[in-house]
Amino acid sequence: MSPHFSLTTPLYYVNALPHIGSAYTTIAADVLARFYRLQGYQVRFITGTDEHGQKIERTAQQRGLSPQAHCDEIAAGFQALWQQLNIHYDCFSRTTSPRHQAIVNEFFQRVWDNGDIYLGQQQGWYCVECEEFKEERELLEGRRCPIHVNRTVEWRDERNYFFRLSKYQQALLDYYAEHPDFVQPPSRRNEVLSFIERGLQDFSISRVNLAWGFPVPTDPEQTLYVWFDALLGYVTALLEPEDEPTLTNALKTWWPINLHIIGKDILRFHAISWPAMLISAGLPLPEQIFVHGFLTKDGQKMGKSLGNTLDPFALVAQYGADAVRYYFMKEVEFGRDGDFSETRFVNILNADLANDLGNLLNRTLKMAWKYTDGQVPNVQGSAIPREHPLRQLAEHLSQTYDQRYRQLAFHEVCQQALTLARAGNKFLDEEAPWKRYKAGETQAVAEILYCVLESVRLVAYVLAPIIPQLSKAIYRQLGYNAEFNGSIAPDLLSDRQAQWGVLPASQPLANPEPIFQKLLLPATLADSP
Repeated sequence: MSPHFSLTTPLYYVNALPHIGSAYTTIAADVLARFYRLQGYQVRFITGTDEHGQKIERTAQQRGLSPQAHCDEIAAGFQALWQQLNIHYDCFSRTTSPRHQAIVNEFFQRVWDNGDIYLGQQQGWYCVECEEFKEERELLEGRRCPIHVNRTVEWRDERNYFFRLSKYQQALLDYYAEHPDFVQPPSRRNEVLSFIERGLQDFSISRVNLAWGFPVPTDPEQTLYVWFDALLGYVTALLEPEDEPTLTNALKTWWPINLHIIGKDILRFHAISWPAMLISAGLPLPEQIFVHGFLTKDGQKMGKSLGNTLDPFALVAQYGADAVRYYFMKEVEFGRDGDFSETRFVNILNADLANDLGNLLNRTLKMAWKYTDGQVPNVQGSAIPREHPLRQLAEHLSQTYDQRYRQLAFHEVCQQALTLARAGNKFLDEEAPWKRYKAGETQAVAEILYCVLESVRLVAYVLAPIIPQLSKAIYRQLGYNAEFNGSIAPDLLSDRQAQWGVLPASQPLANPEPIFQKLLLPATLADSP
């Protein structure tokens, strides 16, 4: 049987249409899912929407819609953007699903039976935007939320049901000690440990006077807290369509989740509350939680009040999915904060994809049509000496790229692949096959062209999870009938394609055409000083 790999994005809150941060997370998850499919894994890639809570109820009221109508509209917006970005998820989980309610109720009962839910009084400052009580020490001046800095918190005093989080403080510390890679990168792990060591408090898992959500199974007068409900959306997503919605069915194949990819703003829910809830219910914990940073624009935090938001729909419409995917995977080290500059975006894409990669393929194909009758030169890749500069770089890439992907070091994959493409350009310039052909050195020309074409093929293969359409175009020009979307054909799996010397001698080549058109800056930016 093929090995399995399951991964998730957050289930995005539907208070508004997706922003660039949501797109960034989902691109990264899609890249990793595509990588594992090329490795021969069966993959379950989960994304979706978190649709309950007071913020949704208020937003829908302000828009003159029912909460469900609002959720349906925003969820459709997420799905539309994922389609534009060429995101190939396996399950889109929505927390308003009746099947999800069955899973939530069964999980609640397990935790209840374990004695970890009790009725108590909740007093404190509450951020509706976060759907979370805040400790006094966290608040900014004027009792503003540290995340939603323009929003003041609200005082709440109500009787709710609580989860005994404090009971699991030592269990969590022990688990972190035994599983040092559970939260990555290490800076985020240290942040979580510091918070746990300061002492955990039980947290409320229900709300009163809230209609939009699932009722507490033991007390229909109260509504389950959105975060208790939402985290279980990962479990519901593991159900097969024909399965009865039970925990046994949901957990039988894909649990525990191999990887949750999240932003740092929801770290505590995933790294503290979620594992404690799972321990209480007697379930294994996810294998890893990877936390990425925030994005800024031109060095500034993005926000509507600043008038510098970045519309992902417009960005993809103007520049294309592969361009957007490549920029964020190459220019932002995953796990750190990153910046978007449109000028830098255009310059990077033109330099890397139009010039270094696209121009290299185009000029080499034209020479192959001129010097080797429109075919891959009649050269066996295995016959190229191991000390050949392109073969050395290519074999280093083929031996290291998979580990880089597994570590979510996407920027390093891009850098190594582009190093090979740049070396191909330098090699062509130095070897000057056009001169050697005139001198009658046809065998040398054949070897030069073969090495460059094979290098381009390997770059395209290694980058296929990041730029699938561009990689497909390169493979098609090299004479393959390849498809990097959807299910992966057996002949494209890594044990066949990720090595040096795969390009078949004398394979017919397609007519050379530019694979990536140079991007132009909008006139307003191009004309600015």
